[in-house]
Amino acid sequence: MIRSIRGIPGRNQTEVTEFVLLGLSENPDLQGVLFALFLSIYMMTMVGNLGMMAVIRIDRCLHTPMYFFLSSLSFVDASSSSTVTPKMLVNLVSDNKAISFNGCAAQFFFFGSFLGTECFLLAMMAYDRYAAIWNPLQYPVLMSGRICFMLVATSFLAGFGNAAIHTGMTFRLSFCGSNKINHFYCDTPPLLKLSCSDTHINGIVIMASSSFNVISCVLIVLVSYLCILIAILKMPSVEGRHKAFSTCASHLLAVTLFFGSILFMYLRPTSSYSMEQDKVVSVFYTVVIPMLNPLIYSLKNKDVKQAVKKILQKNRL
Repeated sequence: MIRSIRGIPGRNQTEVTEFVLLGLSENPDLQGVLFALFLSIYMMTMVGNLGMMAVIRIDRCLHTPMYFFLSSLSFVDASSSSTVTPKMLVNLVSDNKAISFNGCAAQFFFFGSFLGTECFLLAMMAYDRYAAIWNPLQYPVLMSGRICFMLVATSFLAGFGNAAIHTGMTFRLSFCGSNKINHFYCDTPPLLKLSCSDTHINGIVIMASSSFNVISCVLIVLVSYLCILIAILKMPSVEGRHKAFSTCASHLLAVTLFFGSILFMYLRPTSSYSMEQDKVVSVFYTVVIPMLNPLIYSLKNKDVKQAVKKILQKNRL
C-alpha cells in the first residue's frame, strides 16, 4: 500500500506502508508444486533441527563442546528458516502477497541476525575441531563450558549487532515509488532497488561489513583446517588419521555449502546482480541448507546415531 503524505507545501508525496512479495515465480501452474516442495522441506528442517537439539540434550554422552555448538547451530537453522519459509508458503497459496513495512523490517532483521550468527558459529566450530585435534590434552581447558558459552554468545551478539546496523540503514531510506519486491522475502538488493533515496552509502557499508564478517570467518575456518591438516599428517596411526578426518568431514561440508552460497550472493559487484539468479541461490541458503545441516551431521556421526538408537530403545521399553 502507498499512502499520500504532505511534504513540501503545494506538493504531494507518497510513502510505502507495505510491500508486495512477488515470490519465486508468478506462474500459477507452479504455485501448488512449489508449495508442496517447500512445505516438505520446511517440515524436514524443523524435525531434523529440533530432533538434533532434543537428542543432544537427552543423551549425556553428547554433552561435549562439539555438540554444544551443533545444538546452537540447529537452533539457528530452525529459527532462520522460520523467519522466511512460513511467509513464503502463505504467499504461494494466497492472492494477498503483502507484508507490512514493519513486518518486512522484522523479517529482514531476524533473518540477517541468524544468518550472521551461523557464519560466526561455523567459524567457532572450526576452532573447536582445531583445539580438539591439535592439542587434545589441553582441550578440556581450552574449550571449557564457560569458554564455549562465551563463544556462542559472541556469535549471537555479532550476528544480531550486524543485522541491526543493516536494518537501521536500509529502513531509514525512503520508499516512495513501487512497493513490489521481486523476491520471496525482504532482502537487501531488491529493497535498495525500490528506494527513492541515494543508496550509495548503504551499498558501501553493506559491502564492507559483509566482506569483513564473511572473510574473517572464512579465514578462521581456513587457518583452523590448515592446522588440523598438519596435525593429522603428523599422526603415526592410520586409524587415528581416519578418525580425525571423519570428525571434520561433516563440518567441512557444511562450511563449504554455506560460505560458497553466501560469497556468491553478497560479495559480487552490484552490476552483476541478476534477480532471478539470486532468488535461486537464496532458496539454497534460506531453505535448503537449514534442512541439510542436521542430515550432514547425523548420517555420518556414530555418536548421534547411537544416541538416537538408545532413546528409541528406551521408549520401547
